Amino acid sequence: MVGSRLEEILDQLRSGGGRITTARRAVVSALLEAHGHVNAEDLAATVQALHPDVHQSTIYRILDDLERLGVVDHAHLGHGPAVYHLTDQEHHHLVCERCGAVVEVPDQTLAPLSRRLKDEYGFSLRPRHFAMAGLCRSCRA
Repeated sequence: MVGSRLEEILDQLRSGGGRITTARRAVVSALLEAHGHVNAEDLAATVQALHPDVHQSTIYRILDDLERLGVVDHAHLGHGPAVYHLTDQEHHHLVCERCGAVVEVPDQTLAPLSRRLKDEYGFSLRPRHFAMAGLCRSCRA
């Protein structure tokens, strides 16, 4: 599964006019192996452990390319660094202000709100970039 998904993403990079370099392959592989949210520094550490010649600035450029192509999204889950995740399953983030727990909710959860904002205010909501803050079930108890 990881191998076929890796090749699909690399094909998207090729289609977007990019060459497939060792660095690009390493970044995509690290994203696939992360199985969730990862910040750029952790991703860089993973890549550089296997490919010490890949600079952190190169990793940021690759992440920008992947985001432009719709392969990854980045989100701000609070006060820490932005995290990146593959867009295979679009979702939103809820973050507990007390314990820091992150809950992923599917796109359709906010669909009624998005429709209402568009109908009533002509506003097109794109909430995946930032997390919604509140208290999780455990901290509310």
